[in-house]
Amino acid sequence: MTSCPCGSGLAYAGCCEPFITGAAFPPTPEALMRSRYSAFTIAAVDYLRDTLAPGHRDDFNRAETEKWARDSQWQGLEIHGAAGGSDDDEGWVDFTARFRIEGRNEAHRERSTFRRHDGRWYYVDGQVGGPKPEQRRVAVKAGRNDPCPCGSGKKYKKCCGA
Repeated sequence: MTSCPCGSGLAYAGCCEPFITGAAFPPTPEALMRSRYSAFTIAAVDYLRDTLAPGHRDDFNRAETEKWARDSQWQGLEIHGAAGGSDDDEGWVDFTARFRIEGRNEAHRERSTFRRHDGRWYYVDGQVGGPKPEQRRVAVKAGRNDPCPCGSGKKYKKCCGA
């Protein structure tokens, strides 16, 4: 039994292989993402192109994609979160793909978007770096006799609190 490169823990023949060979279609965005990762590990460039959403294939560079797939040693896929199922028409997957290229270990973090068209899921695009962290404003509370948070060395009441 050969384990699937996508990290599902299943055998390749029962996981991503049917999708890559065209025997079946991935039922969810996560299954499509896993199969696309597996396609990179075996340089199945036609599958990578065919799973791009119609209208998003114009800038697909076959030679560049094949070179990246073949020159990389694929080290693993980690799924951070996913949405989209059999009743949905849109979904997303947040993942990190780890690989080694030109002697350097790399990690590609992305939040990919997917769309179903004619009953089949397709990769639309991705936001590299994953989701943006939530930004919160933190207010500094200083008492009248506390040192001023601006760093002046004065008491708050004689500086910014005046």
